[in-house]
Amino acid sequence: MHMTKIITLLAIISASLITGGADAQVIVVAPPVRPPVTRTRRPPRRNQPPFVPNVNVSVGYGFPDLDRNYLPDFYGFSRGNSSQSGVITGSINYQFSRKMSIGVMVAHGQVSAPYYDYYSTSPDFTGRLEAWSFMVNIVRYIPIGVAVTPYIKTAIGVNSWQQEYKDPAGNKEAVTATDPPDLARQFALGARFRISRQASLFVEAGYGKNILNSGFSVKF
Repeated sequence: MHMTKIITLLAIISASLITGGADAQVIVVAPPVRPPVTRTRRPPRRNQPPFVPNVNVSVGYGFPDLDRNYLPDFYGFSRGNSSQSGVITGSINYQFSRKMSIGVMVAHGQVSAPYYDYYSTSPDFTGRLEAWSFMVNIVRYIPIGVAVTPYIKTAIGVNSWQQEYKDPAGNKEAVTATDPPDLARQFALGARFRISRQASLFVEAGYGKNILNSGFSVKF
């Protein structure tokens, strides 16, 4: 009898456990879903056409002619306003890479000024300086596009001077000639503006023979 009660009690407990397990909810926690990563593909680089060495011939006009600074001052005379003819520049450069060229540059200019006695209103004589300059020309290009090419120019060489001082009648004035420098130089920042496949215009700002220079360039 006692054994029967124990078996009956165990049966009731087992039934209760089975019923409770059937009614329980099973919760499954899934890992968060990450959005797909989109990778941006870089456009392929355009291959530049192979560089072909070329020769550039340029002609320009510079202003003002800084050789006027070498007109001398004479004791007992005052110097009037100077005038200039030039500077006319010409260069031939061999461009051996996209960024560099080397060549020669020639510049010619003439400056003159009247000299007045302190007690006179008309010039007693006129002084004239004429210079031919021959320089090695090195250009460093900054390629940023086809239409416009900035560059840095350095030119250095020698000056060949002629000077004279004459009165209004054309006679030489007895004054001591000046001693202008033999070293010629020109440093400039410039830009080349392409107007056709072979031709371009250029503008430069610098110091040496002139401050501003502009002109025309042809590529061969």
